Amino acid sequence: MAVRLGLVGAGNMARALARGMGEPVAVFDPFPGRAQELVDELGGEVCASGAEVAQAAPLVLLCHKPPQLGDVAAEVAPHARRVASILGAVPLAALRAAYPDATVTRWLPSTPVEVRQGATILAAESDEDPDARELFDRCGPVFELAEAQVDVAMGLMSNAPAYVALLAEAQVDAGVRRGLPAPLAAELVVQTFAGTAALLRERGFDTLAVRREVTSPGGSTARGLAALERAGVRTAFHDAIDAVLGDR
Repeated sequence: MAVRLGLVGAGNMARALARGMGEPVAVFDPFPGRAQELVDELGGEVCASGAEVAQAAPLVLLCHKPPQLGDVAAEVAPHARRVASILGAVPLAALRAAYPDATVTRWLPSTPVEVRQGATILAAESDEDPDARELFDRCGPVFELAEAQVDVAMGLMSNAPAYVALLAEAQVDAGVRRGLPAPLAAELVVQTFAGTAALLRERGFDTLAVRREVTSPGGSTARGLAALERAGVRTAFHDAIDAVLGDR
């Protein structure tokens, strides 16, 4: 079976992207069972090496661990002509040095790409690759940013599914503590999160307007918001992005 997409690495983010793109894949992963599982689901072939992936697919998607860039490129670069990277904190300059003869694009996705609802960042200085862009467009909106802003955007959206899941978990736990069955609490919280996201988009991302529509002076929402502010919810998110970015 001819494939147009090859994956070097079959971890969580690679699997999410492959499912969102919906293409048969040529896959190499150090844990062959992960590659086989993805091929069983989407079609394609399990490869014995990164070089074999590059020989089987015209577009190679780098999904391995960032420190492995040099070792992987030594094997893959002689065979790859188009390379797309989702490696966090690996800039285009390093990718181009590793793959000097290839068209190179740099992307940062988030795990909701699996259900085609993810945000993906494209470093605007990337080479032109309409075929790669078409595949990423299937997975949700793509935002082009100057590379200097890519890591900051990553701190907002690539890590955020874990933060949102933590917020949902905390709210479900609060409902259970007050007597709601856990499955019902989860349905209520997740549906409200999804609906609120849609409402924010409808309101032009005016978070204050959405809050005001729910908050009556002295009412229950006002008391709840005050409790969250006292607990330092804003500071926690500022601390989180600083922890992700470090000195970058």
